[in-house]
Amino acid sequence: MFDWFKKKKTPEKPRPQAPEIMGLRLGGAFELDDLKLRLIEPDLVIEGAARTQLIKAVGEVELDEQTRILRYYTDDDGFIQVLTHGPGEADVSEVKLYYFYDTKPVDTESEWNHLLDNQLVQPSWELEGHTFEKVWENSRPVVMTEKTWIESGAISETDQFVMIYERDIGNDIFESVFVAAEEKIIHNRAERSLAISTGINLTPTDFKLIG
Repeated sequence: MFDWFKKKKTPEKPRPQAPEIMGLRLGGAFELDDLKLRLIEPDLVIEGAARTQLIKAVGEVELDEQTRILRYYTDDDGFIQVLTHGPGEADVSEVKLYYFYDTKPVDTESEWNHLLDNQLVQPSWELEGHTFEKVWENSRPVVMTEKTWIESGAISETDQFVMIYERDIGNDIFESVFVAAEEKIIHNRAERSLAISTGINLTPTDFKLIG
């Protein structure tokens, strides 16, 4: 007689939580070091980076049993990327600040195959009159799947085929180009794009958490 009441009272399973590290978390905020950015921004492709940024989404890529990439996407069209080889802060080996430079749709199967086979991996990548040299030795793009949490509670997955290039801008600072062919299946249909981002390494003193 009261089955409807029992069903209503059945607790829902908790939703998986977005990963956190170094205090970076979904809904959090951080502040970039203004002095450093003012000194190096004229030499970067990145320009006009907001000093205070809110984290609106979190991505996770599991490369193997120990190694993960965590991405904290902000309201300023950028993201902090953390490479870690374990669960704690001591396992972090690299932190980068990336900004999206351009995103283009890939509409046909032939365009997609040509992108994967011939365009993503090159000896160098030209951007804004600068030459960025290939970082990895592979002749094919690195394949990874990113699981993404957003503030609304939605969770999605995106397959990515990526390559990284970089250039030396002096004073032991390198600017990277992250090139990613992305594929997401929505309603049994593949939505594909080419996303290009540029970024720099961050040290622990280059940003601070404010929320």
